[in-house]
Amino acid sequence: MAAYVLAQGRVEDREKLNQYLAGAGATLAPHNAKVLAFTEDPEVVEGEVPNNRFVLIEFPDVEMARAWYNSDGYAAVRGLRIESTPGTLVILEGMG
Repeated sequence: MAAYVLAQGRVEDREKLNQYLAGAGATLAPHNAKVLAFTEDPEVVEGEVPNNRFVLIEFPDVEMARAWYNSDGYAAVRGLRIESTPGTLVILEGMG
């Protein structure tokens, strides 16, 4: 069953974010992941959203999402994301 990684954060250091993006993209393919959505200008229709950057990534299953997050490749750039765009990253199990 498909799984999703939802990352949300507030961009605080664009230079570090660009360094992260330069390395993070290559970490997705080995885990059969696909970026489904990305925005830094979300349309908020309900409530308050403290973050402005959202990314939704699809994986074949939860195990593959975890394997990506814990991979050496992603570990090499993860700190740049955390430093540049503090927020949250969650793994969601798909339905059906």
